[in-house]
Amino acid sequence: MSTEPPPGSGQQPPDDDPFKKQPPPGSQPPPPHQGAGGGSQAGGGDPYGSGGGDPYGGGGGGPYGGGGPYGPGPGGPYGSGPGDPLAGMPPLADSGRRTLARIIDMILVGIVLWLLTWPFGVSEYNVNGDQINAGKSFAQSLIAAVLYIGYDTFMTARTGQTLGKKWLKLRVADLSDGATPSTQTSLTRAAVLWLPFAFCCACVWTVIAGGWSFFDRPYKQGLHDKAAKTVVVSTR
Repeated sequence: MSTEPPPGSGQQPPDDDPFKKQPPPGSQPPPPHQGAGGGSQAGGGDPYGSGGGDPYGGGGGGPYGGGGPYGPGPGGPYGSGPGDPLAGMPPLADSGRRTLARIIDMILVGIVLWLLTWPFGVSEYNVNGDQINAGKSFAQSLIAAVLYIGYDTFMTARTGQTLGKKWLKLRVADLSDGATPSTQTSLTRAAVLWLPFAFCCACVWTVIAGGWSFFDRPYKQGLHDKAAKTVVVSTR
């Protein structure tokens, strides 16, 4: 039996398109604006003679000829429209909340790492006179890399959310269509973020890779997002 409501009932069908990337059924484009002379502005009538309806000669309704500064088509501040990956997606996540979610994940995985390595005496560099125990430090770095990459890959491929992102209402999505990233995509993203962190330049790399999203436009991507072609969106 069909779950579609009868025509004319006024009820909306179930939402099969959670990212609203398609126009609602039966929607019609608005009629052209009527000018003072009775004709639409699409055929002339704007003070610049551009044949559009905006002073820059574009075919859309905004000052950039397409509704947004980054691309054609109507939409939000990043120019979401036909051909734009962000069309219909939830808003991009705030970089500050992303940073806080990452810190939460680091603390959680760090606790597990400490519990696993502490009974075996595996810790950071131990200096004893002129001797530096580098073997134990490498073992800890290897375990840390496996834990961080495994945790991030599994959680992201499963729901698009680590625990930190889930608690702060964030989600990782494919840039192309907003879907939950595949295992391969999630692994690429996690490896770019966590391998340098675990082995050589933890603080510096975290600041560079994660902090990139504060300045990146238009998609607010960290370096790991760029490598995996993902974005982080808000779920609230």
